[in-house]
Amino acid sequence: MKRFAAVAAVVLALVAFTVSQASAHGFGLSAFGLRVGGVDPEKADGSALVGGHLEFEESGTRLHLQPGILYWSSDHLSDFNPNFDVMYHFVPTSEVSPYLGAGAGLHFYSSDVLGPNDSGTDLGANLFGGVLIPSRSLRLFIEGRFVASDRSQASINGGVTLPFRHH
Repeated sequence: MKRFAAVAAVVLALVAFTVSQASAHGFGLSAFGLRVGGVDPEKADGSALVGGHLEFEESGTRLHLQPGILYWSSDHLSDFNPNFDVMYHFVPTSEVSPYLGAGAGLHFYSSDVLGPNDSGTDLGANLFGGVLIPSRSLRLFIEGRFVASDRSQASINGGVTLPFRHH
C-alpha cells in the first residue's frame, strides 16, 4: 500500500507540475493518447509495453508537453513508469510529420523473485523519435524510444492520439 501511495503521489505531482507550467506559458490540454509496443529492457526478457499520455500544446507551435505512463512486465520483473516528455514535430500536425523528443521518468521496478532482486526506483532519460500520421479526428504515430538508466530500455511502439479540438 505504501508503494501505491508513493506512485500516486509522484503521478499527481507530475500532473500538477505539467498543468501549472502549461498554464503559465499558454499551453493547454489538447489531446490524450494510448500506445502499445514491444520493449527490450537491459538484463530482462523482451515484453509488451502499454501506456497512455496527455498532450499539452500552445496554439500555433510545434512543441508539445506530454506527461504519460508506461508499463511492462517480463517474467518476474515489471516497470511502472510515470514520465514527462517534450516533443517537437517538424511540420504542422495536419500533415505527416517526423518528430523528435526527450524527457525524464521515474521507473518503479517490482520483482517477485526471492532473494536479491531488481525491485526499486530509478530515474531515466527518455530519447525518442517517430512519425505522426494525421487523419480528420485522430493522429496515429509510430515511435522508437530509448531510456538511459541503470536498466536501459529500447522500444518500438505505436498508438493513437485523440485531439479535443481540431488544430
